[in-house]
Amino acid sequence: MKSLNNMKKLGIILSAAVMMACNSEKKADKADDSAATATTATADSLFFHYDSVKVYSKNPVSKDARVTDTAKAVISYPVFSDKLINAFVEQRSIVSNNPDKTYDSYKAYVQDFMNSFDDFQKTNKDRIQTWFLDVRTEVVRQQPGYLSMISKYANFQGGAHPNYVHTYLNYDPLKHREIILDSLLLPGAKPKLNAIAEQIFRKNEKLGPTESLKDKYFFENDTFKLNENFTVTDQGLKFLYNPYEIKAYVFGITELTIPFSQLTAIAKPNSLLSTTN
Repeated sequence: MKSLNNMKKLGIILSAAVMMACNSEKKADKADDSAATATTATADSLFFHYDSVKVYSKNPVSKDARVTDTAKAVISYPVFSDKLINAFVEQRSIVSNNPDKTYDSYKAYVQDFMNSFDDFQKTNKDRIQTWFLDVRTEVVRQQPGYLSMISKYANFQGGAHPNYVHTYLNYDPLKHREIILDSLLLPGAKPKLNAIAEQIFRKNEKLGPTESLKDKYFFENDTFKLNENFTVTDQGLKFLYNPYEIKAYVFGITELTIPFSQLTAIAKPNSLLSTTN
């Protein structure tokens, strides 16, 4: 079993509490707070553009006038004409390592991060640290009834290195609901899906069929387990593990894709995983 320190680090970076949030309106005359990009759309897709909120600390990290670095917080996200989709994106893009905190807008979220830095500076004037928060939610796939996005969260608040988490967001824009893994599978199919994924994982990692996982990976009880961080691609069902989730930070992100051909027996008919869909 790996050290409690690794588990604590994982708990911090993955304690992305899903916060209830309201839509945040950006005024065009506040260029320092938000910046919109060109509208994007393809056939059978939703129109959207990207917007962002940026906040910089007014406190430099050093008393040396030649040092101009300071803390920065930025969050960028797609904006759709559908308010329900926007509410979902905002709710899932606001990631905090404090589950007791809630935010009513993107701006409140980044401002709270900046307030934390300013408070730190007041009591640690001799410690030179440039904090940053960078959250970028991007559209990765669209088709009728399916909108897939990835939220890329990165932050640094001191320590050996920044922390980052990539989380897929799956949404049905027709029925206005989040798409969860169970909704794509036949009842009771999770164990079989896990077994298929383990075979692919072992092949990718160049492991034997019965080789132990405990020496290189963080799986509980030396047992492979899929997470719920997935998206549906042209190739199949793709899963993503973040740093500290199953491996040490140095190994970065781990991905595996289960081809559609291996899902035919466990996919719900007419679902995103069905070849007849």
